Amino acid sequence: VQLQAFGGGLVQAGGSLRLSCAASGRAFNRLSMAWFRQAPGKEREFVSAIRWMDRNTFYSNSVKGRFTISRDNAKNTVYLQMNSLKPEDTAVYYCAAQTGNSIMSTLYRDDKYDYWGQGTQVTVSS
Repeated sequence: VQLQAFGGGLVQAGGSLRLSCAASGRAFNRLSMAWFRQAPGKEREFVSAIRWMDRNTFYSNSVKGRFTISRDNAKNTVYLQMNSLKPEDTAVYYCAAQTGNSIMSTLYRDDKYDYWGQGTQVTVSS
């Protein structure tokens, strides 16, 4: 599976961005998809995930209510709509894909994902 993330950029606090991640090489409709992010000097952290079998969505507490994950299986693409952005959202955002049954506890762990995109920079100015 190849993943390509794009849509990052520079935005002022309170603004919005939409990230996209296009997948190829495997049946997208059987992949659970997620977004992680890594800020300078920090570990990579979970942001959001959407499970393939039921489209249930999951969010970290820091983005819940502000970010929305969605997927379009016809376009093999997952999206992350980010609203009310804060300077602390500044990071490189990575999309990831997980095969298998996607037990809920595994969705939050980056070591449980099989494929990764190259990352897209999001910078939120104050």
